Amino acid sequence: MLSDKKIIKIHNKSDKPDNIVIRDNTLIERCINIENKLPKFMKDYFIYLKGSVAVSTRLAYLEDIHFFCSYLVESQELTNASDIKDITQSEFDRISARDVNLFLGDYCSRYYRQTDKNTLIFENNNRALARKKSSISTLFKFLFRNEQIKNNITDGFNPIKLPKPQPDAIKRLEIDEVAKMLDAVDTGEGLTEKEKVYWKKTKLRDKAILALFVTYGLRLNELRELNISSFNFSRGEFKIYRKRGKEVLMPINHTCESVIKDYILNERPQSELLEEDVRDALFLSLQKKRLTPKAIRSLVKKYTSISMETSRESGYSPHKLRATAATSLIQTGFSIYDVQNLLDHDNVTTTQLYAAHKKNVKRDIVNNFEWIDDDNDNKEI
Repeated sequence: MLSDKKIIKIHNKSDKPDNIVIRDNTLIERCINIENKLPKFMKDYFIYLKGSVAVSTRLAYLEDIHFFCSYLVESQELTNASDIKDITQSEFDRISARDVNLFLGDYCSRYYRQTDKNTLIFENNNRALARKKSSISTLFKFLFRNEQIKNNITDGFNPIKLPKPQPDAIKRLEIDEVAKMLDAVDTGEGLTEKEKVYWKKTKLRDKAILALFVTYGLRLNELRELNISSFNFSRGEFKIYRKRGKEVLMPINHTCESVIKDYILNERPQSELLEEDVRDALFLSLQKKRLTPKAIRSLVKKYTSISMETSRESGYSPHKLRATAATSLIQTGFSIYDVQNLLDHDNVTTTQLYAAHKKNVKRDIVNNFEWIDDDNDNKEI
């Protein structure tokens, strides 16, 4: 019996690689699936999201709104609908700021789900609650602007205080620990005998991955989605696809060019021996598939734990290598605005947190800015 699931064929006339098109299409399909479960009066809002935010943000908003509508049906206090699709525009118009505040502050902070065997407890911290509030706010503001509800109730939503990030709480590797991590990839020192079996087959790949992380502060998916065609070695640059669909050309330095070429020429399977959908993928697993996010996290945790001489569980995530790149660049002397641009921070205040790690900055400034020569201090008056 043939499967009802259709095979997706890529007819790509854009300059984006197929894996990026497939990634975006997967997110879009998830968005459409949620939209089909929501009330029809929200259709204009769906169109607004489609044209105004990144597809990943669109999906996050829709998931939060679906969760809110599920709550409305479950509580039966604000709607008579037994299905989310049946919630009416007039029922939404009767929702007050107090109703949303109760949802966020009372229900969302701790709720339960029953399964056949267990009672599951879910909790949301303030960051998660703030995102849900933002998603619901965009919906109610749009419905008000679109004249579908009479009042803009969002001004009455309770504020949700988020903890201010502290520089001392930012985890990253010190420069000597980065060197130790890269040495571990070269030599296998610190690996178990079982790990060394795999290391012999993947050490060039692993070194290229770690070098890109600590040099450019790439996000996990930015690295995972790299292709061989992303690199133009004759021009000394490579292309990455950032959040919100941004395409960015990055200059490639000698170290990264060297380790990537070494991996492609001496370890990566030849493209003609691979399945068509991964022939262009840069970083492959031993199963000849594009590396999964889980595999990349595991790889990074393993080598960072060796550099810090701690357990595998205490190793760092790829995001900590992003913080490592930021602090290392700032300590080397680059301005926070240069680092902001390289790492694609929306707000420079994020980059300033890494700048706070620059040690003895005041002492370095005054010691290198002497007005009077030492020889003059020793002359007799």
